[in-house]
Amino acid sequence: MQELFSQYFIYWLILILFMVGPFGMIYKKNLVKKLMAMNVMQVAVIIFFLVLGQKTGGTLPIEMHGLAGVENYINPLPHALMLTAIVVSLSTTGVALALLILIQRRYGTLEEDEMLRRMNQ
Repeated sequence: MQELFSQYFIYWLILILFMVGPFGMIYKKNLVKKLMAMNVMQVAVIIFFLVLGQKTGGTLPIEMHGLAGVENYINPLPHALMLTAIVVSLSTTGVALALLILIQRRYGTLEEDEMLRRMNQ
């Protein structure tokens, strides 16, 4: 049992990090905290794919003298995809922060309950 836990320790950490995201998005009432929880979940997914792309003994996918064959190189596709995911994540966070500023200006709060109460008045 301990070997199973230690062998897949990074995956357990990623799972815990991922579960923090939905927990924060469901139970936190502040919209900034919800946005931060969403970002934590995105980071967990990015780390998961980067860990999957690793290969023991592999090196950068740049042709080196003396290293022949694909077994000596890591796959660059997960890293390229996650670089795109990071850019998309930053973009969505920027748009979300701009929307939060507008919400703050209109309703005077970022607390979900208070904002819903003011919307219904």
